[in-house]
Amino acid sequence: MLQSKLFYKTNKNKTAGVDSVSHDLLTRAGYVDQLMSGVYSFLPLGFLVLKKIENIIRKNMQSVGGQELLLPVLQPKENWIKTNRWDTLDILFKVKSSGDKEYAMGPTHEEIITPLAKKMVFSYRDLPFSVFQIQTKFRDELRAKSGILRTREFLMKDLYSFHSTQADFEVYYEKLAKVYANIYKEFGIGKITYRTMASGGSFSKYSDEFQTLTEAGEDIIFICKKCSFAVNKEIKVENPACPKCQNADFEEKKSIEVGNIFPLGTGFSKPFDLKFTDKDATEKPVIMGCYGIGLSRVLGTIVEASHDDKGIVWPKSVAPFLVHLIQIEQNPKVAKATKKLYLDLQKQNIEVLYDDRQKNPGEKFAESDLIGIPYRVVVSERTLAVNSVEVKERSKASVKLVKIKDLTKLF
Repeated sequence: MLQSKLFYKTNKNKTAGVDSVSHDLLTRAGYVDQLMSGVYSFLPLGFLVLKKIENIIRKNMQSVGGQELLLPVLQPKENWIKTNRWDTLDILFKVKSSGDKEYAMGPTHEEIITPLAKKMVFSYRDLPFSVFQIQTKFRDELRAKSGILRTREFLMKDLYSFHSTQADFEVYYEKLAKVYANIYKEFGIGKITYRTMASGGSFSKYSDEFQTLTEAGEDIIFICKKCSFAVNKEIKVENPACPKCQNADFEEKKSIEVGNIFPLGTGFSKPFDLKFTDKDATEKPVIMGCYGIGLSRVLGTIVEASHDDKGIVWPKSVAPFLVHLIQIEQNPKVAKATKKLYLDLQKQNIEVLYDDRQKNPGEKFAESDLIGIPYRVVVSERTLAVNSVEVKERSKASVKLVKIKDLTKLF
């Protein structure tokens, strides 16, 4: 991508009125644009990161048998009345058609996937299975805040699993917990993300949240100093000692919830009469589970966890580009060499943003730090004199000269 053609604008001044680092940096670096409170546009840079996050999630969901589908955003009121959530879910966006028919704008999809499954499930032979989607959700948050960390419109992955027995559900649930840990590791935040015991709400005694440590977090979790088991604030009241090792010494930390998994039991299958005929010819309700990750929230959380005073420091796995190629002088020799290197990198399937603009080196370097691409490669008359380029990793302070012929070996 030529930077001169990129649809973005950066701002070197701190964004006014923001309450999180990620909001400030993503706005200033040209990744997102705020349309109104709780609603954001993802610009090309931000969309590239979002797609990287999406692809990591998709790959991992497919690895545990998840089949991808896409469910409607617009949902019938009748389905929400069946589950008694039309008047009790305070974040539900409700819309009325020209004929005064009422609908919900989907904040979640249990009310849609359960009656759909009823058309597919008849026998124990139809179970188990799991389906997932990556789709925009709408939640009428009373207080949208912290940029894309808490919004009214956001991208989310939700997977639903369907089982004939509690034992089968529990095996799959633990499998998903391990897959989630792998997902956060791939995002580059695995070391600071904890599986955290939480209340199960209406469907079970306990569920699990995945919490990433950051000072920008709205949540409080308690991490056992002996075994690193984590519980959230509400659960800590019920469990003064660690549920895993009985140690009573915890470390209190701020965190952001970046995903959750929880049992649904028969809480949705019963209202929709989702049953199957078992081997003994008896009818039984299907047991369900739900597993969610907010993609846009993950994106913001990665920035909260990975930045410095100059800008964003993207992990390689989710960066919009791997290499930021910067041309210093505008003379024909440097321009020709840089363009050739740009094309060579592309031939090697290395994602590269080429700063071909007529700006001074200081401006280019400052903007490169703000945008946060993992590798900065600089071409100048000085480096070309020794058939080299200057390479700096965004996460490190050191700069080194690398022979052009050896450059692709770094990536």
